[in-house]
Amino acid sequence: MEAQNIIYGSCQKPTMPSIRIGKSSLLFKLPPSTSSSSYRFVQSQPQKWVSLGACNSISYKVCSRKRTACRSNTEQVGLVGSEGSEIRDQVKRKKLAIFVSGGGSNFRSIHEASLRGSVHGDIAVLVTNKSECGGAEYARNNGIPVVLFPAPKDDSNGLSPSDLVNILRGFEVDFVLLAGYLKLIPVEMIRAYERSIINIHPSLLPAFGGKGYYGRKVHKAVIASGARYSGPTIHIVDEHYDTGRILAQRVVPVLANDTAEELAARVLKEEHQLYVEVVEALCEERIIWREDGVPLILSKENPNELS
Repeated sequence: MEAQNIIYGSCQKPTMPSIRIGKSSLLFKLPPSTSSSSYRFVQSQPQKWVSLGACNSISYKVCSRKRTACRSNTEQVGLVGSEGSEIRDQVKRKKLAIFVSGGGSNFRSIHEASLRGSVHGDIAVLVTNKSECGGAEYARNNGIPVVLFPAPKDDSNGLSPSDLVNILRGFEVDFVLLAGYLKLIPVEMIRAYERSIINIHPSLLPAFGGKGYYGRKVHKAVIASGARYSGPTIHIVDEHYDTGRILAQRVVPVLANDTAEELAARVLKEEHQLYVEVVEALCEERIIWREDGVPLILSKENPNELS
């Protein structure tokens, strides 16, 4: 596509605009506004920006009704109720942003879980660094707005990290989910969404993680090491690649004659299931934090116990 697409596609909610991308670039930033539903788009030619009325700032939360993390299991259990079936009656439906760079199979799994009701949340926006990737195409086909970040190096009009944060706030995003996004998350986003950004990695971290370890490269390294087990890890995102606190893992055996493709297929199957389960816990506010900063997940069936 010839245009540098910063945001495009359609949104299912009537208060959000639909944008048709032509041959000229559409760029925008979010100026201060007192309106929570006023959106105004202006063609940005020859000007650099398109203006968009911003929503009021909102409070972000991880596992409590306050911005601060839970202090104890007891505090969190009091919030979610004594029965798993009561959780959704006590928490609002969450808004999610998903970041992808490729086909977005985990993104699709989460979206499908949202549509069938197992995830108590909706995907408000997709962010990608590759506007023509499979994940972006799936989003457009399902009415999910798509934001390009970061822009190509030869595009001087791309969004800044602060612009991206403001866009996510405009969509009232509660949690950011990385699903095969190959760019380092800017520190501005880490600070704005503290403990509210998670990533999935196709190995048992801290092994086989860090810059350069993604996709097939991970599985090749696992097999070459002689490791007997691998599997997906979901972790809180910090300022570095794959170093945040581990939230969930699932073990997958490495077979003697495995190829990278065979191992990847088995790990990916577990990724789809594990990521949906963790997103369910996020949206139902079943994440608690140990005093040393380790996140734990409360059981859906019995919120008085850890899963």
